[in-house]
Order: sequence, then structure tokens, then C-alpha cells
Amino acid sequence: MASRTNDRRARIEEMRRAEQARERRGRIITIAISGVVVAGLVGFGVFVLNKESEEKDQQVAEAKAPVTGEKSWDAKKLGRNHVAKAVTYPMKPPVGGDHNQVWMNCNGDVYTEPVPDVNAVHSLEHGAVWVTYNDKAPAGEVSKLADKVKKTPYSMMSPVKDQAGAIMISAWGKQVTVDSASDKRVSQFFTKYVQGPQTPEPGAACTNGLGGK
Repeated sequence: MASRTNDRRARIEEMRRAEQARERRGRIITIAISGVVVAGLVGFGVFVLNKESEEKDQQVAEAKAPVTGEKSWDAKKLGRNHVAKAVTYPMKPPVGGDHNQVWMNCNGDVYTEPVPDVNAVHSLEHGAVWVTYNDKAPAGEVSKLADKVKKTPYSMMSPVKDQAGAIMISAWGKQVTVDSASDKRVSQFFTKYVQGPQTPEPGAACTNGLGGK
């Protein structure tokens, strides 16, 4: 009887040791997996931070670099009076000057019909970038530019049939002609001049103006 009791206790003890061994292995595996996951998350976080840092550095570099082929006008000499009449501007599209008291909506607005210069100029005063194109611009390039504008607050787009270049981009006192939507100067111009240092009224509204959106 004593022998059977001792055998049962031995088996129970052996089972207990086996269970403890399984628990230890489970904890080791869990810790190992957790370590791999944490290391992966840390590595991914470092990658994301590095990528964001690189993108920010690129944006800073673009903002500082001159835009090749850019035309500039003295912002201080461009009129800023509100007028209720038509204005004849010395450049097409205009990059500044006296303008209507109502601005065009420029919160990523894409207009398929020409907009009044006097309202568009007011948007430029608020720090908007204005993308314009004529009939010579390929439809595919116009579509790509429209996609970019739609994603960019303080920008707008419209056709200007009698402008010199097929695709032109304007800000207050600044203008450049580009060949396509993929021209690196497009991104550079946006980075540099959307609410850029040339803006006479930074932070002024680009909504609740003319345009309905």
C-alpha cells in the first residue's frame, strides 16, 4: 500500500515538473517573440523618423533653393488696393496688384472655367499658389496638376487661354512656366510659396470667397 502511494506521489511530482518545464519554455518563447516584435517596432519607428526627417530636410532645401526660370516682381511695388473695377495687369496671369475685395476660394479648388483676375489676385495676397494652363497643355498633365491642387490647401487651378506658356504657376510676385506636372519645379514652387514668405497676408482665409466650394 505504501509502495503504491509512493509511486503515485512520484508520478504526480514528475507531472508537476513536466508542467513547470512546459511553462518555462512557454515563457521563454513568449519573451523571445516579444523581443523580436519590440525590436521590429523600434526599427520601424526609427525608419519612419528617418524618412520624415529626410522629407523635412528636402522640403527645407527646396524652400531655400531658387526656382530655375522663375520670374520675380518687387512685391512692395505691387498695388494692394481693393477696387470695384476691372484692372489691367502688366503680366498674364497676374501675380499681384490692386484687386477686388472678394478672393477666389483657394482651398484646393480646381476651376474648369476661367476665373476673374481681380479675385484670383486677392487669393495670391492670402498666400495661395495659382496653377493655370492653356489649350496647348496635354490633358493628362492638366489632370495630374488638378490632383495635386486638390490635395493642397491654399492653392487653386483654372484655365487662362491667352497666357504665353502651356502651364504656368503663380504666387504673389512670383511666376514660373513648366513643361509638365512631373517637372520638379512644380513641387519646389508649391513648397516655397504656398503660404510662403512672399505672402502679404499670411493666414488670411482661402474659403468663403468667390467660387462656391
